[in-house]
Amino acid sequence: MRTPIIAGNWKMHKTVGEATEMVRKLDELVADSPVEVVICAPFTSLASLSALGLNKVKLGAQNMYFAEQGAFTGEISAAMLEDVGCEYVILGHSERREIFKEDDELINKKVLKALETGLKPILCVGETLEQRKAGETENVVVEQTTKGLAGVGAEQIRQVVIAYEPIWAIGTGETSDGNDANQVIASIRQTVAKLFSPELAQEVRIQYGGSVKPGNIKEFMDQPEIDGALVGGASLKVEDFVGIINY
Repeated sequence: MRTPIIAGNWKMHKTVGEATEMVRKLDELVADSPVEVVICAPFTSLASLSALGLNKVKLGAQNMYFAEQGAFTGEISAAMLEDVGCEYVILGHSERREIFKEDDELINKKVLKALETGLKPILCVGETLEQRKAGETENVVVEQTTKGLAGVGAEQIRQVVIAYEPIWAIGTGETSDGNDANQVIASIRQTVAKLFSPELAQEVRIQYGGSVKPGNIKEFMDQPEIDGALVGGASLKVEDFVGIINY
């Protein structure tokens, strides 16, 4: 039985004070939830959130670089994230792919370094609106999954979470319906089965992301292949995020 995982991706939002105030409340409100709860906050807030001594909420980062250290101005290493209490890190988010031109090879290097360091990657995959209209959704997500997981060992794949985030649904108010999302996620799971084994594929958690709200989360969580959500805007308000967690 896969434990559901709901992760909030705050993107470039919240000061340290705002972050600590919300997460302190969140940790109390979801204390008894059977769902694994993760907040992926900006780098600037991670150390302060870790210092709260959270009981339920786990911490994640929104990105990292694959090198251990060096002349990489503005970058953060996996060891730095682990040092400030992170358990998870989002890699390959569509905004990193689209805005910052990160490709599958770079994302794969980050996945491998995260796993080597002990972090759990949340590997994002998803198609653009043009690709969806052209009927290329499955090909796109299968390719991104395959390339993103290249070199990952069978003993490591259990530590990976995959997030299917159709790019056309992120922050737009548009969402894939539950059945469509479930079919795409089933294709992703089949890909993991081919790369590793059917048994291991059944252990990997795969989230849906893309304009998830309290009002539509149940539609996705009722699907057999969907194990959680990667939530953007609706994770910025504690009431909304708790509503999603308590689907």
